[in-house]
Amino acid sequence: MLRNSNKPVYDLEERTFQFAKSVRLFVKTLPKTIANIEDGKQLIRSSGSVGANYREANEALGKKDFLMRIKISRKEAKESAYWIRLIYETNNLKNLGETKRLLQEAIELKKILSSILLKSK
Repeated sequence: MLRNSNKPVYDLEERTFQFAKSVRLFVKTLPKTIANIEDGKQLIRSSGSVGANYREANEALGKKDFLMRIKISRKEAKESAYWIRLIYETNNLKNLGETKRLLQEAIELKKILSSILLKSK
């Protein structure tokens, strides 16, 4: 779970925002290779989409719309984990702790969103 001022973040809108923010700060530290630039762009898109779609779900017009947005948010969390893992496995990164923390957060967000989906059906 991402932390803000050493306090756990339980508000999922805030947690997804902090995830996207942390991803952007992480991408800035990557070596400037063609692969990292392209992978970083994909990671930035997917990490931001987790929270954006979660917020859209909270403003959904109906149950079907809600479920669709949660599914998209979950898909984007899963995609974010993919890009983080790819970057991790194709670089000799100095800050392994941050990389692993981001990967764990993407996985946890996917699990939370999966749980929301199951309970909402």
